Amino acid sequence: MSDLNYMKAIELLQRASSSEGFLASAQNISNYKRVWARDGVICGLAALASGDEVLIGTFRKTLETLATNQHRNGTIPSNVMTNGDVVEVSYGGLAGRVDAVTWFIIGICQYAFYKNDFAVVKKYKGNIQKCLRLLEAWEFNNKGLLYVPLSGNWADEYITDGYVLYDQLLRVWALKSYNHFVNDKSIASKIEIITGQIEINFTPNSVGEKYHERAYNEIIMKNFMPCSFSPAGYKTQFDAFANSLALYLKIGSEEFQNAIVDYSIALKNERLLHLLPAFWPPIEETDVDWTLLKNNCKYEFRNYPYEFHNGGSWAMVNGFFGLALLSQGKSAEAIEVLEAINKINAIENYSFYENFNSKTGEQNGVPFCAWSAAAAVMLRQSIDADFNFLI
Repeated sequence: MSDLNYMKAIELLQRASSSEGFLASAQNISNYKRVWARDGVICGLAALASGDEVLIGTFRKTLETLATNQHRNGTIPSNVMTNGDVVEVSYGGLAGRVDAVTWFIIGICQYAFYKNDFAVVKKYKGNIQKCLRLLEAWEFNNKGLLYVPLSGNWADEYITDGYVLYDQLLRVWALKSYNHFVNDKSIASKIEIITGQIEINFTPNSVGEKYHERAYNEIIMKNFMPCSFSPAGYKTQFDAFANSLALYLKIGSEEFQNAIVDYSIALKNERLLHLLPAFWPPIEETDVDWTLLKNNCKYEFRNYPYEFHNGGSWAMVNGFFGLALLSQGKSAEAIEVLEAINKINAIENYSFYENFNSKTGEQNGVPFCAWSAAAAVMLRQSIDADFNFLI
């Protein structure tokens, strides 16, 4: 594989580095010229995979910025912007960002694991404990699954709400990462409870008391886990990020994991870019959820069919899909995903666009998007250097 693609990705991560941590984009766009929790941690994971000590130092600054600006109730900032002595902290726009909390825990623990330094976890133990208590509170009914508001995670203009699969899986990864260091029986038990609830409520023909038995029985569970459910019922779109995390964490039976892999590869191969869309199928104007989708935007509407979250393809999401394929022993398929990521990242002289129309291949969103570069770095190093994260 060409080293040029990798070098360009590293260069962009360097350009997106600041004294406070990783910025979402190297482009001078106000809302992206901030240290974002999820973007920053994902870029930090790429920094660890790269072994570049300067980039790893930027990851450390990212984590420090997030920890310093943690809310007293435990909330981790969605993003932080510093301008001289002025610090602007956002904990979310139309709703708070649940995944900022879990990504922060993952980031601390992955950094400590890479450094083989328990002192890092000890330093941030108070911050992590606040996060864990907050996550417990966000269950609301104390039954194991987080209840996430509409617009409450990275898919902040999409239709998922309630018991969102992606957030449950990130919580499992966060708890497993933290428990690697503290070896706490209560955390181990919590991981089992959450994992059990995911399998009971998001996989077909499961045994156990469902959160919403009637709604579960009304849907046809396909060859993947549905994206979310709430008191109003299930939303059954395929969530590429969430199902990639499920494969990476090896949740669900081996037979069902194989079904997810087969479905995902077939869907990828059907698309023009040979990359997974973020959510599938797209919501069209004639669909019942169109009004909900259309109204869930703070500024301009971006979720046209096949674009953005509504069926658009993201390098970042496909980076995690590639990691999932590797974890499932699908090395050749993971290499194909990396080649497709490199191809879209290279468009317009390596502009690293945020996402692409999965039907036309046209670029969308912000250029020089740092986590588009991060995807290429993480996956390339996992393939070529056998780099592994803590899971």
